[in-house]
Amino acid sequence: MAFIVTESCIKCKHTDCVEVCPVDCFYEGPNFLVIHPDECIDCALCEPECPVDAIFSEDELPDDQIEFIEINAELSEVWPNITEQKTPLPECEEFEEVKEKKHLLER
Repeated sequence: MAFIVTESCIKCKHTDCVEVCPVDCFYEGPNFLVIHPDECIDCALCEPECPVDAIFSEDELPDDQIEFIEINAELSEVWPNITEQKTPLPECEEFEEVKEKKHLLER
């Protein structure tokens, strides 16, 4: 089982999670982060670091976020690896409480 980045991350892209990952399994897109499922070691260090609660263990994923298993797997194959914390997106505060942001995901 891997950890999955879900919809809450879209348009926020906090990278607190990246800083604590011991295996550097995060990948960065324009407005979203993903976790490579084959690289994640299930250590759970990233989950509590996310200020918008966007990271879940695959077996605890909310039903409405199941499609993000495939999204993380697909995009982690094409996006560049990120290993250091960066400044969140400028619009992050505006989008932290927004639900249903999948249509805003930039691939």
